Amino acid sequence: MKTRTIDTSNGAVAVHESVGPGPPAVLIHGNSSSSRAFSRQFDGPLGGRFRLVAIDLPGHGASADASDPALYSVRKQANTLRATIAALGLDAAPLVGWSLGGHFALEMAPDLPHARGLMIFGTPPIAVPPAMETAFLPNPAMGFGFAETLDRDQASAYVSSFFGPGFADVPAFFLQDALRADGRARAGIAASLRAGDYSDEAVVVRDLKSPLAVLHGAEDQLVNGAYYATLAMPTLWRGAVQTIPGAGHAPQWETPQAFDALLAAFIEETA
Repeated sequence: MKTRTIDTSNGAVAVHESVGPGPPAVLIHGNSSSSRAFSRQFDGPLGGRFRLVAIDLPGHGASADASDPALYSVRKQANTLRATIAALGLDAAPLVGWSLGGHFALEMAPDLPHARGLMIFGTPPIAVPPAMETAFLPNPAMGFGFAETLDRDQASAYVSSFFGPGFADVPAFFLQDALRADGRARAGIAASLRAGDYSDEAVVVRDLKSPLAVLHGAEDQLVNGAYYATLAMPTLWRGAVQTIPGAGHAPQWETPQAFDALLAAFIEETA
């Protein structure tokens, strides 16, 4: 894996690439995480087969913190990601977004008409205003994802919610990444939701022309899987939400073989 930085108007953005020679895919991690959340893909057969490109969100991982907290709005973070993708020449690559990363993929979709497809997981497309009580489960840890300040116990509880009940194979970097994340980024997302300053994702998925893959961990503690049935998704890949048994909110880490098989098929079918 090689890492480099792209200079943007929102500061330096870290980009990580696998060594695979195959078609590319752009991976975007979730709230208070980093591209390390995809390390099982980068370090495994998938990364040796495809050109996986993972971007650290502003204020996360190895990317710089924003100089101005206003740059953490949904639209401005999406603009930063869009500029990074353009600088990499990957406008046509499929977007793969986990949790908040999936929401950013949906935000960018209308401005990336040549993208071959979108894959989202842990990401219920929300309307304006958002029906949070319908799209998400009533998990107390959800609130920590919008808090500007997190102590270690709160960050630990938030990270625990990423995984299915009883899952034990959680590496220390998930907590490290949550504590490293700039809390102003979480606050910026919360402010955007309150102000309705984001694209209506229910309309985005309704109007998509490219394939949309939706994955859902059967043991997800944050997302209400039944919510997807309320959405019009005419380009839904394989005609159904792909439910992954034994996985929670982070199937790329919990059940990498099942996740990788789906991602590989999606990349190949949209290449």
